[in-house]
Amino acid sequence: MDTSFIKINKADNVAVALTKLNKGQNVEIDGQSIILKDDIPYGHKFLLKNLEADENVIKYGYPIGHLRIAAEAGSLVDDRHIQTNLAGLLDYTYHPVFTDDDLRQGNDCHVDCPTEGLPTTFMGYRRNNGDVGIRNELWVIPTVGCVNGVVNQIVEELKSQTGFENHTPGCGIDRIVAFNHNYGCSQLSEDHENTRKILRDMVLHPNAGAVLVVGLGCENNQPDKFEQMLGDYDKQRIRFLVTQKVDGDEVEEGVRIAKQLFANACKDQRTETSLSELRIGLKCGGSDGLSGITGNPLLGVLSDYIVSLGGTSVLTEVPEMFGAETILMNRCADRQLFEQTVKLINDFKSYFLSHGEPVGENPSPGNKAGGISTLEDKALGCTQKCGKSAVRGVLGYGDRISQKGLNLLSAPGNDLVASTALAAAGCHIVLFTTGRGTPFGTFVPTMKISTNSNLANRKKTWIDFNAGVLAEGATMDDTFRQFTQKVVQIANGQPTWNEQKDYQEISIFKNGVTL
Repeated sequence: MDTSFIKINKADNVAVALTKLNKGQNVEIDGQSIILKDDIPYGHKFLLKNLEADENVIKYGYPIGHLRIAAEAGSLVDDRHIQTNLAGLLDYTYHPVFTDDDLRQGNDCHVDCPTEGLPTTFMGYRRNNGDVGIRNELWVIPTVGCVNGVVNQIVEELKSQTGFENHTPGCGIDRIVAFNHNYGCSQLSEDHENTRKILRDMVLHPNAGAVLVVGLGCENNQPDKFEQMLGDYDKQRIRFLVTQKVDGDEVEEGVRIAKQLFANACKDQRTETSLSELRIGLKCGGSDGLSGITGNPLLGVLSDYIVSLGGTSVLTEVPEMFGAETILMNRCADRQLFEQTVKLINDFKSYFLSHGEPVGENPSPGNKAGGISTLEDKALGCTQKCGKSAVRGVLGYGDRISQKGLNLLSAPGNDLVASTALAAAGCHIVLFTTGRGTPFGTFVPTMKISTNSNLANRKKTWIDFNAGVLAEGATMDDTFRQFTQKVVQIANGQPTWNEQKDYQEISIFKNGVTL
């Protein structure tokens, strides 16, 4: 069997190069011999049959667009040759793939790899409200961007006075972090509520053993109203400081409160916890032609495994579902979830169209250079991350997870905005596949999985796991086993590279006017 290329689905009329292929090279596939008409870069596609103009290009078993002009078998097909089939809003029909019996009997989640001997627990922090975190950190969060400088000084002075450095061995706290943002004032209606929801979700996140919320006092995001959003919160873990109400030095007062929080959080200890409590966020960025072949399918198997144990996974990047949305819709556990998913898709399409933007203009220059030609091509690879389980929940932007199993979350494709939204929904960790590489991280551990070995070898302080071995002969069974063990090690406290480098930040979706 030739391992220099792969035909992903038997219905496909293209194959993907797993190494660079040369013009004039002879390849054997499906009993036919094809002479390549062009050089085929790694991760790019070539035709397996002659196609006329306007005929669909099939990859993953689905159309990823149509040819602009006729081309022969063996020809390169990339973003210059393929035109998207995507249009505006669509009407959808529900064709469920799971029967009521499937859902009742648990046949809606099947793990494609053997799971014997794999971890079923992790060491987490049980909070007073019963929730579980995988980190014990002290966060200082501003209600408004006006106090970013104060927040930064509180963190630096707290570290100085306690002698703390992030990841101090033997200390009960993993990190002390200030999470700056530019919002909290001069925003209106839904845009303002989005900011408040994300900040609320952060304050209540179980990965924080302690949180100091710092306000100004005159902002739209009024601290007392924001405090009401938290509900019946743990006042030993969460404290407030309004700087305009402080007589004297607000940094000094902030450090005084933060030291009390620090002392409380230092007492927290890990206990053994079922993986049914784990919530994973599924994300990709800087994707390439191997993303839908190596890294994303690997996440899909892990997602199914976590869900099979009673845990939770969350898929977002709604614009990167366009072209694959019907696959997700038909996996919805009931008609109400189907209708919520239709709204999820069409609301985001309406957002694009309201700004005069076409719904199919998404792949970035890096995506295209890596072999992704259209949004359908990207979406069909992107959705591999959520495996094959039934969709059990659909979340709006800023909503918190309330249903175990696979959830869909409304957020854009932007890496930091989407990762922040996944963490805010309650995910303990974001699993991030990438073919081009990126160092960033959001406010929970952001584990980078490379889709090719070249990236893993070049960027050793970015990449936490190399899924590229799947394109080099490694089996999915073995790779899934190693990957699962690595994820559990991180849940147990092993820092990701973004944590070791102290790359952590947030980005809130801005979709309204600024006063």
